[in-house]
Amino acid sequence: MNKNLLIICRGGGDLATGIAHRLHCAGYRVLILETQEPAAIRRQVSFCEAVYEGEAVVENVRAVRINITDLWAEMQAVFADGGIPLLVDPEGMAINMLMPDIVIDAIIAKKNLGTRMSMAPLVIGAGPGFTAGEDVHYVIETKRGHNLGRIITKGSAAENTGIPGNIGGFTSERVIHAPEDGSLRNVSHIGDVVEQGQVIARILKPDGTEIPVEATITGVLRGLIKDRYRVTKGLKIADIDPRKEEQRNCFTISDKARCIAGSVLELVSAYANR
Repeated sequence: MNKNLLIICRGGGDLATGIAHRLHCAGYRVLILETQEPAAIRRQVSFCEAVYEGEAVVENVRAVRINITDLWAEMQAVFADGGIPLLVDPEGMAINMLMPDIVIDAIIAKKNLGTRMSMAPLVIGAGPGFTAGEDVHYVIETKRGHNLGRIITKGSAAENTGIPGNIGGFTSERVIHAPEDGSLRNVSHIGDVVEQGQVIARILKPDGTEIPVEATITGVLRGLIKDRYRVTKGLKIADIDPRKEEQRNCFTISDKARCIAGSVLELVSAYANR
């Protein structure tokens, strides 16, 4: 098996982190590409936090932010130190510079933001927005249910319904969106047990007024966007898990991310063994 393959993963959110983490632990070299201001909700399990903090550790694996000016040397240094390099590169310029063996689009934008089959010998798209055999070689289903993690060789993943997956009997109720534009001011923290109606954050508007953000259900605050992040009305800013006993799950990779990551690893390993 060729473990010297270079894999580029577009995206560093919680699902992309699950993929990068699994590939890294299997011995593959992964470079993550992110935006300048990632808006991850499940920040405790998202390598994209390295954009803000310089590094991020998820389940004993460390991602380190590097610079494009000395891309090759810094990337190799992080690999040598046992970490995962992360580069702010939303346009994917590093793909042309490095010519990777594999490109994975795990941005989970529900649409294709520019990934093409010509980017690498193996290109994988996670979720809706991609068509296997047209813009990517394979698509991975990301919708919860019987087909979660299924490898699609022709066609697309299920369309985005806008309704979150069912957890503990709740779907859209467990997800909170910004009621107004402004700067978020967090009151609660990821891992807190919150009650329905409790103020978990406030949005500071440009005119100085504050809009409270209340918990929609009772449960564990599984995700909350970064404090002082500039939010727009309708942006997803928090996620509550109704299962109060699952506080520890806020700090570990989810079952969904692991399922999707397993399918990506299957494709990567098959390619490495070709």
